[in-house]
Amino acid sequence: MIPVVDDKAPWSAASFGDTSDTSPMELSVLGEHLDACSRTPGRWFALQCGVERMNVFVVSRVVTTVALAALLIGSISIWY
Repeated sequence: MIPVVDDKAPWSAASFGDTSDTSPMELSVLGEHLDACSRTPGRWFALQCGVERMNVFVVSRVVTTVALAALLIGSISIWY
């Protein structure tokens, strides 16, 4: 038996059959991103990156962070 090949893709592209083109909103967001990137190589860029990484780490592990902070505060209060 010869397999039948379907020429149509089983998925649809984001353009939904129209020509793929950028929307004004996409261009605006891209422009804002590029403006932010061009301003960042300043003196505080490394610190800003570190703070952002720490924020993402803490927010994604909020329950664990609160539990560890409570444990740390509790253990410090026992010693003093």
